[in-house]
Amino acid sequence: MFKVVTHTVLATAILAGSTLVSQAANPKVGGAAMYETKNIVENAANSKDHTTLVAAVKAAGLVETLQGKGPFTVFAPTNAAFEKLPKGTVETLLKPENKAKLTKILTCHVVAADAMSGAIAKMIKDDGGEHDVKTVGGCVLKAKMSGKSISLTDETGDVAKVTIADVKQSNGVIHVIDRVMLPKM
Repeated sequence: MFKVVTHTVLATAILAGSTLVSQAANPKVGGAAMYETKNIVENAANSKDHTTLVAAVKAAGLVETLQGKGPFTVFAPTNAAFEKLPKGTVETLLKPENKAKLTKILTCHVVAADAMSGAIAKMIKDDGGEHDVKTVGGCVLKAKMSGKSISLTDETGDVAKVTIADVKQSNGVIHVIDRVMLPKM
């Protein structure tokens, strides 16, 4: 009886432990819980740090796309990242007549793959310290390691750092970044 109980308790503990490991919680973003069962738009809409990004996605007509099956990797600039742009830039981009330019900028933050930071770091290492990341918008971001974090250089030479990595979504992953990535225009 003791052996059976011990094995049952041990098996239950192992199963419970593996369940906890496989369901490791996503980091919070903008003070909000991020759920693997929700898509990119649903989770981003709950982040108080991404209200500008969500408004831009709506203005560009990209909500339906980013709610789609994916997989997508989104390098998601924070409100503070948008504030680093020259004064009036965000307001100008949100105007209907600038939809094409806004769409280009936003799609330069999206990759048509589910790229977790470990995979990106491996690609950087395999490519000798820098990896070209081709975006849906046709931009090429240069990914490098900056200490233990990933940094991205856009086509204008600006550098963004991934501040929160591997936020799993039902249709991909979000990596929060501290700068807006701009294409050559």
